Amino acid sequence: MDSQFLIFVMIGIGLLAAELFYFRIARKFRIVDHPNDRSSHVRPVIRGGGIIFFISIVFWFVQSGLAWPWFAAGTLIIAVVSFFDDITSLNPLVRVLVQLCAVLLLFTQLWPIHWPGYLLLLAVVMCIGTLNAFNFMDGINGITGIYALVTLVTFGYIQIYYQPFTDISLLIIMAIAVLIFLFFNFRVRARCFAGDVGSVTIAFVLIFILLQLIHVTHNLLWPLVFLVYGTDSIVTIVLRIRRRENIFTPHRTHLFQYLSNEMKWSHRRVAILYGGVQVIFNLIVIDSLYRHEMVLPLVAALMFVLVYLVARKGVTSQIEGRIL
Repeated sequence: MDSQFLIFVMIGIGLLAAELFYFRIARKFRIVDHPNDRSSHVRPVIRGGGIIFFISIVFWFVQSGLAWPWFAAGTLIIAVVSFFDDITSLNPLVRVLVQLCAVLLLFTQLWPIHWPGYLLLLAVVMCIGTLNAFNFMDGINGITGIYALVTLVTFGYIQIYYQPFTDISLLIIMAIAVLIFLFFNFRVRARCFAGDVGSVTIAFVLIFILLQLIHVTHNLLWPLVFLVYGTDSIVTIVLRIRRRENIFTPHRTHLFQYLSNEMKWSHRRVAILYGGVQVIFNLIVIDSLYRHEMVLPLVAALMFVLVYLVARKGVTSQIEGRIL
């Protein structure tokens, strides 16, 4: 049996053991998510199960021979602060400042980056926005895990068949961690939620891999592999700002929340829908960009946004009709 395969098997066993051990700690110290009027669950559930994503980075860092230390340091910072936020809510400004420091470590790891200053600044802002978008989108069973798995498989496909740009071991170990997390989360009654430590940490890792891809290929259209999450997040934020709401407070106004809470679609159905749509779009992006076709993915993205807006309008109209 291949030694590398055995290493991955051992890492998988270690990650499963670590997750089960965390469950015991979480129960003992009551690190649980109690349902409230903004929740999509009705029973207390262990919070912070996504800590397995940080542990997987520790495993990868060791087996890689301590590769990419700035990336590892950024992951540590973001995971520790996010876990603390799971236990006791932090000031949003503190979270953003920590995220800024962690993102700057990513760019330090990738340096030298020959981008103009304005583009670097825009990239930093978008990275912080993406971290928070992943956090806000973590609202129903399976959606974070399914979306992360789709993205990791997409990166793996690009790595193997088109353009080597990252460490394949990182993709495999993260995918193993996501599958273990989904075993406990992708259920009618989840045994755990990712928590901020999970959603923000997996977002941080995916952002780093995406930045590597952009850095190697010099193509700025690769962020389209986050299109589904990005569209739902940005549109929801814009609508909340128009309603003069505090965008940092919890809410249930994303489209996926309308579908699962008001329309009574199952969490797993909605999660698969979001992941499935992103898979289809990713295939279009990969095929187009490697044929040096830049217009098609942009047109496809615009069409998706329009479809999303129509779908959202239709869903909200149905909900308002039921209320009346």
